Amino acid sequence: MSTALTPAPATSPDRRVQDQVVPRRSPRRGRHTVWYLLASVVVLFYVLPLAYLVNTALKSNAEFSRNPIGLVSDPRLGNFVEAWQQGGFAGYTLNSLLYTVAAAGIGTFIALVMAFPVSRGYVRGSRWWTAFFVVVLFLPNAIITQFQLLLRLDLYNTRLGYILIMAAGVGVGPLLMNGYIKSVPVELDEAAALDGIGYWRYLFTFVVPLVKPALATTFLLQAIWVWNEIILATILLPDQTKAPLTLGLLNFQGTYSNQWGLLAAATMIVATPLIVAYLFLQRFLVSGVLGGAVKG
Repeated sequence: MSTALTPAPATSPDRRVQDQVVPRRSPRRGRHTVWYLLASVVVLFYVLPLAYLVNTALKSNAEFSRNPIGLVSDPRLGNFVEAWQQGGFAGYTLNSLLYTVAAAGIGTFIALVMAFPVSRGYVRGSRWWTAFFVVVLFLPNAIITQFQLLLRLDLYNTRLGYILIMAAGVGVGPLLMNGYIKSVPVELDEAAALDGIGYWRYLFTFVVPLVKPALATTFLLQAIWVWNEIILATILLPDQTKAPLTLGLLNFQGTYSNQWGLLAAATMIVATPLIVAYLFLQRFLVSGVLGGAVKG
């Protein structure tokens, strides 16, 4: 008994296309798009005020009165020169540079010296010290105590006294250094001890080159705080010849409060050094913060 073979029906090209598996869109790509949109919104919140400040700094007072929001039609770079001369910002700038470099440098040194033995467990109660670094971040400034301390040390209204007070505010520096130093192998300490290398020589010769990103991050964060400080400067430096840029800007605002172009130009003069410093040190800042957070 023979069985007849029936040929399979031919599949049309359209049916083949329908039978193909349609690739699905990866959910990660959608999530990345959402995060990029959120990041763009955050960037706009930071960039737009800065752009508005630059736009205002280039306007004359008459043009700003006519159209405060619109783009500048006749840029006036002379606003910066006039604000610099009228506000006497040359002396204020030198004072701020001195305070910022000295206080941030001393504060970074203190953070390194405090964090290294704690991260290695060379002192008793290392965990308690780490918790102490965190608690200090939430404590307010003891302004009255600092004021009385400088008075008793005869350092009130002196540059040295102000620098020492600002250097003592190490902030998040020890915590960042503590986390980052943990990435340095402990075997390096043991090898240095076997070779007879002293503690301080090892710290500054071997450890410092390995933790440069954390050092730069600590220095920059404290420099931003010192540069922008105005409350302690008002209390501890009544002499205007020793005042930093922030006090100079405050005095300028009181005199030229109605001349918005000059006031915006003066604000740009105060903010520009920090912006330039961040542009040069941003790679160290990012790696230092991430290293201190992840490795800690």
